[in-house]
Amino acid sequence: MEPDDSPGYLLWRATLSWQRRITATLAPFSLTHVQFVLLASLWWLDREGVRPNQLTLAQHADTDVKMTSQVVRRLEDKGLLVRETDAADTRAKRLRITDTGRVLAQEAIAAVEAADTAFFSAVPDRDALLTTLRPLAGRRD
Repeated sequence: MEPDDSPGYLLWRATLSWQRRITATLAPFSLTHVQFVLLASLWWLDREGVRPNQLTLAQHADTDVKMTSQVVRRLEDKGLLVRETDAADTRAKRLRITDTGRVLAQEAIAAVEAADTAFFSAVPDRDALLTTLRPLAGRRD
């Protein structure tokens, strides 16, 4: 078997190429990829009227809870979100995206979507691509 006949190897190479493109896309926003994912997730949850705690955000983004906590602190330091004590449970912190965070999230999401469109344009059937990727990503929808 040749490397180009190995789905795992090809997926690895495609992932690395895509990650480099996303890293370059996010550089002007001063966001790492994981910061972007968490900020975008918070923006999406906020848009749905959800004020998540860090655990809910980590579950939504499918990220490690401890790492999420560290990244949330960095996003808070940048003024992109605020951690507020939950009135129902003073041990918990609810996350609220700031106006600055909301604007940055929307701009970064648009840039990442454009980068995704350009990257995946090599695949002629977008619907088939999504149908293939969903089960690999653990999604059933």
